[in-house]
Amino acid sequence: MAHTTTPVAGSSTGALDEIRRGERFAFGANWRQFLDELTPARIAEAMDSMRELLGIHQLQEKSFLDIGSGSGLFSLAARRLGARVHSFDFDPQSVACTEQLRAEFQPGDRDWRIETGSVLDTVFIASVGRHDVVYSWGVLHHTGAMWQAITNATSAVAPGGMLVVALYNRQPLLTPFWVGTKRLYQALPTLLRPLLVFPFFLLFALLGFAADLVKWRSPLDRWRGRRRRGMRMYRDAVDWVGGWPFEVASPAEVVEFCRALGFRLARIRTVGGRHGCNEFVLRRADPDDPAAPAVVSLPRMGRAP
Repeated sequence: MAHTTTPVAGSSTGALDEIRRGERFAFGANWRQFLDELTPARIAEAMDSMRELLGIHQLQEKSFLDIGSGSGLFSLAARRLGARVHSFDFDPQSVACTEQLRAEFQPGDRDWRIETGSVLDTVFIASVGRHDVVYSWGVLHHTGAMWQAITNATSAVAPGGMLVVALYNRQPLLTPFWVGTKRLYQALPTLLRPLLVFPFFLLFALLGFAADLVKWRSPLDRWRGRRRRGMRMYRDAVDWVGGWPFEVASPAEVVEFCRALGFRLARIRTVGGRHGCNEFVLRRADPDDPAAPAVVSLPRMGRAP
């Protein structure tokens, strides 16, 4: 499938206006509530999650670019693993969350830079330089120009470096339903939005708890957000139902698109035919080490509740 990548000039200054007009979900507001529940145990779990996904125990001497830092949790995890970190987000509230996290857990840290910026702004992306790890989990599909965002993200990866992305899975039958649901959420008055979220929250909770019982796992871990990326179940349901803009891609589409940009798949974790995020670790070719990496398929573990 061919994808166009017409240049798009992104600007963070319009983020709040787009949220007010119902054109964009307030991810930063969701992350601010998440920070109220952040614990040292969740930070440790985020570090373990990153080690597992990257297949690397430490990030000493590595530079780490976090595109769409959100709460800042995974920027913090990368910093704790030894990386020099550069975080940015389009949403001013998300930037504030990341700054709050740095102030609380890494005060005065000169190896953790945070700023406001858009992955769609090619001038801005050029200014951040190239990094050993470029990380963007669950972000690029919310830009409104996903393929351009992927292209711009790849430009920030150093030779031999890794691009780590998680993107919503394409579902031929259900994707149109989710598009309609998210549009409806944005169109509803703020006070009525919980009425749309709550039925999905109950459905996700029942399905998740049933799966936990079948596998002899504690449902309380799911409620507390311990096997997810830290967000509690209701906040995660809000994030899912409200998340707009919204684009999707199949694993094959992502791999082939990035292959044309000089990247090879190193690790992958998919959600199968379900909704949620497929996770990719792609490596840029290094002229000094042209051998293609062996692909590692991680156990299925999606974002689906």
